[in-house]
Amino acid sequence: MKLASHYINGKWLNALSGAGTQGESINPATSEPAALFAEGGVDEAQAALHAADLAFRKTNWRRSPRLRADILLDFATRLEARKEEIADWLVTLNGKLRREALGEIGGAISELRYYAGFARNLAGRILEVEPHCYSSLDREAAGIAVIIVPWNAPVTLLVRSLAPALAAGCTTVLKPAHQTALVHNLTLEALVCDERLPAGVVNSVIESGSAVSQHLCASPLADVISFTGSTAVGQRIAQTASSTLARLSLELGGKAPALVFKDSELDQTVAGIVAGALVMAGQQCTAIARVLVEESHFDAFAARLKQALQAVRVGPGNDPASQMGCLIDMRNRDRIASLVETAAKEHTMHLRGDIGKGALARGAFITPSLVEVEDLASPMVQDELFGPLLVIERFRDEEEAIERANATRYGLAASVWTQDASKARRVASQIRSGTVWSNTHNRLFAEAETGGHHYSGYGRLHGAEGLNDFLATKHFYFEA
Repeated sequence: MKLASHYINGKWLNALSGAGTQGESINPATSEPAALFAEGGVDEAQAALHAADLAFRKTNWRRSPRLRADILLDFATRLEARKEEIADWLVTLNGKLRREALGEIGGAISELRYYAGFARNLAGRILEVEPHCYSSLDREAAGIAVIIVPWNAPVTLLVRSLAPALAAGCTTVLKPAHQTALVHNLTLEALVCDERLPAGVVNSVIESGSAVSQHLCASPLADVISFTGSTAVGQRIAQTASSTLARLSLELGGKAPALVFKDSELDQTVAGIVAGALVMAGQQCTAIARVLVEESHFDAFAARLKQALQAVRVGPGNDPASQMGCLIDMRNRDRIASLVETAAKEHTMHLRGDIGKGALARGAFITPSLVEVEDLASPMVQDELFGPLLVIERFRDEEEAIERANATRYGLAASVWTQDASKARRVASQIRSGTVWSNTHNRLFAEAETGGHHYSGYGRLHGAEGLNDFLATKHFYFEA
């Protein structure tokens, strides 16, 4: 089986000394081992930090914007050349549909090219404070960036932090998810094979536990920590980093509501909500988790949504006929199945999902569920479920729709479904969410910032603001 290794100070290695220990990455569609990864620890984390520190202080990386731009552009070109191979492994190790895998890699390629342009446009400003007295405000690299990447979109979620970090001139230490470590390595190979990249600018350490992440986040060498993942882990990272006051960018959990008004187009809206809810089998923080439907429209809409969800073909990601893949592992499949069991006892089930049968029983497959919930205090409404378990709710008018949409601790994404453009804009302005779409969902791209409020974290990724976490402003005063 292929082995994913650490990358420290310009070298691939399995341990700092000796063979080191190895772990297995599992194919969630079959529950069989598919790849191996080197198991890292504190020694590897410390070595990676020191390499990044040395590269930041001793090389010209942070002073070479044209070089950084060229390296990012060539990274994009090589990633595009290997997209079929990487997509195959992404399907194998993550379980998502192949079209989702190719879409993810395409998004990463776009992101690299977008930030390559920014690398050559990091201008500051100069002002004359009083006669012959000047202030120069210089934009410069923040330092060492620690980037911790989850398993659900390991290519895109790596690149959307790594690209602006490198464009800004930072050096980096990456901590990928062990489940998709080989995908991470294949992506990284398309970058680090560039001989112009100084050793130590990019480092990567794999682990299945948390010792590496804890060490990276507690280290005084870490200037920026960019984390995508659960709210609970984000809170622990914030607590750990408080001792060093490292700058944090946290994109955490979500509980995205879709507000469906009676004037929405029924077929288009149902199709859009199914697509927005079942992306990556619901394992995406921006995926639709709650469907809020206007009372007079509710019965017809709920029936049509149930029918559409029931028709979804669940199967392996490499089968072109599949419309939804599996969850990341059997533990999460069983967790969703248990939540469905609880929901059936406490609420009205419009559609009850089942664990896969036959050949699918070997993998982490479960069909979609739809549960009607009225009580806003219910865990079904308040908790991030992260799977194909969709909640449907009723609202009487626009005011109640907004009140219900804002009734959770999360504020990452939402969508409004109506043919009234003024209503869509008016409602969106009152939803406490970092992104609100109109008559669509999950439209994400390099040019537009994303991020959240409250339990969904803080900071912004993508877009011009995506650079801010990796840049510092230096005031230089001089007299002429």
